[in-house]
Amino acid sequence: MKNAPRIAIAANTSWYIYTFRFSLIKRLQEEGHEVCIVAPEDDYSALLKEAHCSCFFISLDNQGTNPFRELRTILAFRQLYASAQPSLALHYTPKPNIYGSLAARTLGIPCLNNISGLGTAFIRNGWLSHLVRLLYNVSQRHAAKVFFQNPDDLELFTGSGLVRKDKSELLPGSGVDLDWFAPRSRAAPSNGKTIFLLIARLIWDKGVGEFADAARMITAKHPEAELQLLGFIDSNNPSAVPVERIRAWEEEGILSWLGRSDDVRPNIAGADCVVLPSYREGTPRSLLEAASMARPVITTDAVGCRQVVDHGQTGFLCRPRSSEDLARTMERFLHLSDDERQAMGNKGRAKMLREFDERIVIDKYLEAISQALPTLSR
Repeated sequence: MKNAPRIAIAANTSWYIYTFRFSLIKRLQEEGHEVCIVAPEDDYSALLKEAHCSCFFISLDNQGTNPFRELRTILAFRQLYASAQPSLALHYTPKPNIYGSLAARTLGIPCLNNISGLGTAFIRNGWLSHLVRLLYNVSQRHAAKVFFQNPDDLELFTGSGLVRKDKSELLPGSGVDLDWFAPRSRAAPSNGKTIFLLIARLIWDKGVGEFADAARMITAKHPEAELQLLGFIDSNNPSAVPVERIRAWEEEGILSWLGRSDDVRPNIAGADCVVLPSYREGTPRSLLEAASMARPVITTDAVGCRQVVDHGQTGFLCRPRSSEDLARTMERFLHLSDDERQAMGNKGRAKMLREFDERIVIDKYLEAISQALPTLSR
């Protein structure tokens, strides 16, 4: 591509960009674009540099509400964009979506934003919720495109006038790499256990507490069941599960914590069912990856979660915030035969092939970039 523009990708962590947008980065580079990253520096920044991305580091307090600090964040975005001089900015996660867009507007930089889920400040009523909605309304007004990861969030934003319908588009989450997350046969564990695996940041909003409560009920009745947690503790999140609580669950013998992993495929392959009892999501990547590997899933009938599962076909839905209903649903899975579990996993894989291929997402981005920069010669 001749005269390809420089594309900035901004998010609240370099980890997020590397974990969820790396395939998009590689495709942009293959198309001839230079990619620059705008995010806080963390352990994944070096990996992005190794992938030939320029990195511009910014300090973000993801939970902060101090107006002076927030204004400094907007000014920091503006300074970095003025330095990086991107032709287009892709924004992910709440503060880059809002503050990055405001900064980009002052410099005449078009942006494509991705609403991947709504934080508690948006959902709960109160002055902070009204302020956040106002900021979304002002910041998204001049975005070239606003992508949403589930129909509920799209309807919420367009129905309340926060985003124009003609600028909105629905994506299948961040999609899933169907080749990387290919099906693997389930090796029978030496102890003969049926393994339920929860993969997530260990925060209460992911339903970790309900998972532990359900684990207590399930293991008391079904010694053939084993429950596992895989994920890191997001200590900067006020909803973080204390490590002492997780250790207490382990000592109680109701579940085991596997720590964190940059490659979850062996863990998914070793599980019979992947569980995510989250309260609300954009589109949960862990469930896409599990279904892509032909594993049945259990999740809540909640925003962002329900569209990933065909209830009774590729997995099961349960009530949000109900450990009792989660335990009943897990018990229902335990009663399935091996053939029924395999059929459910195969249907999940077919659903991912049909609806959630990450190439759909990447192609939508390339189309939107072309529309946002109509003078681009290809």
